Amino acid sequence: MQKASSIVVGLSLLAVCGAPQAADPTFPTRPIRIIIPTAPGGGSDNIVRLLGQKYTQAWGQQVVVDNRAGAGMTIGINITAQAAPDGHTLAMVNPSHAINATLMSKLPYDPLRDLVSITVAATQPYAVTVTNSLPAKSVKELIALAKAKPRELNFASSGPGSASHLAGEMFVSMAGIEMTHIPYKGTGTVIPDLISGRAQFYINPMLAMIAHIQAGRIRLLAVTSAKRVNTMPDVPTVAEAGVPGYEATSWYMLIGPAKIPPAVLAQIHAETVKALKSAEIVEALVKGGSEPLANSQREAAEFLKVEIARWGKVIKQAKVKIE
Repeated sequence: MQKASSIVVGLSLLAVCGAPQAADPTFPTRPIRIIIPTAPGGGSDNIVRLLGQKYTQAWGQQVVVDNRAGAGMTIGINITAQAAPDGHTLAMVNPSHAINATLMSKLPYDPLRDLVSITVAATQPYAVTVTNSLPAKSVKELIALAKAKPRELNFASSGPGSASHLAGEMFVSMAGIEMTHIPYKGTGTVIPDLISGRAQFYINPMLAMIAHIQAGRIRLLAVTSAKRVNTMPDVPTVAEAGVPGYEATSWYMLIGPAKIPPAVLAQIHAETVKALKSAEIVEALVKGGSEPLANSQREAAEFLKVEIARWGKVIKQAKVKIE
């Protein structure tokens, strides 16, 4: 994952064009809607809830969280692209926003032309988890079990073509095993089955999984980052645990419809960065295995281009297609 430098709150903020912009003192004039294009229960819900509280404190306006799942996130993102470009409708997206650029043959929007990348809020590893009833206490044991029972074990995903699907496909391929893919409609629908044992293996962003891991409802085998997570020093990376070279990183990006006035974008960006640097949000993200980023608008736009290329390569190599 390409890292970008965090900016310092208090300095002049860059608009997309790179020129300093003053904030718009009249914004916002009504409640802010933040669209989450996934089903309730995912990591986006957690970070939007934290940001929403800060926005309300700063602007005195209610923040309405609007889960619009479906079609691999494209329904919610398309609603965002078509919203009035006045800053009152935003969205929090994950790697599927970049994945869809290659995966979907016909998108109803252009992710680079019709939407503006405001900031990458945070990055995090995926959690490699199994149901507690599965007799595998490590990645090597999971691989051995899968090799002994080809296609008898299943791996869940948050939906066909989702980041969790591609991360799972990459694991299966690099580990040289065969599993049956079971697509669900979002994290919230996977978790009950993972806990009960109907789903056996699941790779998903750490922030959405940490509460269930800490409660002992599911078992964490490894993290997908290049290095171990500081708050979980005893948890190995997938590369260390038996699949050399495996690495994947998740992220959360705040976006909005294109053509939001530069002054309004500056206002949104400034408050978002300020919120992400607050002690309570930093603590919550770090505890969940995430790293706050809060980069500039220009850096966020470049970040998205890199991710589109990265996941596009994975999709083509794995020959992933959706109906």
